[in-house]
Amino acid sequence: MTSLVIIKTGDAFPEVVDQYGDFEQLFINQLSTALPTHLSLKVWDARKQGVPPSPTSFAGIMLTGSHSMVSEQEPWSEALKPWLEQALAENVPMLGVCYGHQLMASAFGGISDYHPAGRESGTRNVRLTQAGHQDPLFSKLPTHFSAHLTHAQSVMQLPPNATVLAHNNHDAHQALRYGPRQWSVQFHPEFTRPVMHAYIERQKAALRDQGENPDALIDAITDTQAASSLLRHFLRFT
Repeated sequence: MTSLVIIKTGDAFPEVVDQYGDFEQLFINQLSTALPTHLSLKVWDARKQGVPPSPTSFAGIMLTGSHSMVSEQEPWSEALKPWLEQALAENVPMLGVCYGHQLMASAFGGISDYHPAGRESGTRNVRLTQAGHQDPLFSKLPTHFSAHLTHAQSVMQLPPNATVLAHNNHDAHQALRYGPRQWSVQFHPEFTRPVMHAYIERQKAALRDQGENPDALIDAITDTQAASSLLRHFLRFT
């Protein structure tokens, strides 16, 4: 049996972990119902365990979100970059989420940093680009779909040869492809409505400070089946 490895890059808020599970568990919850019999799930905490074994020892790679910032260049995070470059060069299937999205873009020659418009939180509309419509993974999604988001940093400059697959009014780089089977997304396909609600509750003061209405954001939380389906569709490439 081969493994799909979930690279853990951070922890969710304690109240989220207590009620719904940590970041890696949210991925496992979404994937477990669609996992083929030949595939198992493995979690690797890059902050505690260091660089994983050779990328080719895995059938696929997913990278979680984190409350860390890619631009702070923490040693464990920087150590992952050559490993991610190797995975890309060897065409190992990859899907990075939020921090994982920003880290992959940074590893491949882009720039991830604080977004000048501030934090994006809540359930937002995301739109496919023309390239997204033609992409083997993203073509399964509708042109417009809802996605859960919480991030202060974004991919501010694309890596060479990256293709933009989705965008929205806040972020021009909501989804990227770097190679035949290597993607990343700024939004959180693993989040559920209760998890998104818990994040906005925690961020209420910060959101008010930047002129947002947290109660309106909570009222606007919806299901995001299309975005969540990406995780399961990705299994086809492993």
